[in-house]
Amino acid sequence: MDLGLKGKVALVMASSRGLGQAMAVSLAKEGVKVAVTGRNAEGLSESVRLIEAAGGQALALNWDLADSSVIDSLVSKVEKELGPIDILINNTGGPPPTPAAGQDPALWQKSFNDMVLSLIAITDRILPGMRQRKWGRIITSTTSGAIAPIKNLAISNTLRAALLAWSKTLAAEVAAEGITVNVIMPGRIATARLRQLDEARAKREGTSYEDVVKASLRQIPMGRYGDPKEYGDAAAFLASQNASFITGTVMRIDGGQIQAI
Repeated sequence: MDLGLKGKVALVMASSRGLGQAMAVSLAKEGVKVAVTGRNAEGLSESVRLIEAAGGQALALNWDLADSSVIDSLVSKVEKELGPIDILINNTGGPPPTPAAGQDPALWQKSFNDMVLSLIAITDRILPGMRQRKWGRIITSTTSGAIAPIKNLAISNTLRAALLAWSKTLAAEVAAEGITVNVIMPGRIATARLRQLDEARAKREGTSYEDVVKASLRQIPMGRYGDPKEYGDAAAFLASQNASFITGTVMRIDGGQIQAI
């Protein structure tokens, strides 16, 4: 299927590994020029290698989401070297596992700045160009914990839920201008981040990593973890011309795991 994306430009946040990297590569396979971002030079180099191996053009940006002062200059760099940004993938790393009660307010504030406010500011920088061109895709990657809270991931559950409400509100504001705004939500996708969480759970519960995985698989109707490529391909579809009448939605890539309707 031709997704109608050849020659488009995408900015994929936090794409030096994991789900961000998978989304960047899936877009590149559709002929999209992709700017990848992160703080890990080795990971960024790997993302560039994978994009180029897929026949795409990549631009790597060392980007710390905690530093809002760099947004304008780095977005301008993408626009200068690749062209106006048509597709924005809002994605961030996750906060440390924590319960809801008793967390330092400074941790909440830092996490809000890094995971929510930064993405809103980046979107606000890019959105005027999309409006001028009457075409744009804004896709925000969150977590299943935003609608079915995950134990010991209170900060992630809470702040990513805020992004759901923001995305839904923004979608209605820009729908008539050819811009779609959607959320993509992973279940248990086999990334390094998921392995870290499973290992942390095993340590917390005094069990083995293998037993944690087995318990998790029992909660997934498909009986397996997802492949990052499956997640990336779903994001590419939402970015496509084929998805032009889909906005204000949450797409779950979860193997049927999330029980909430």
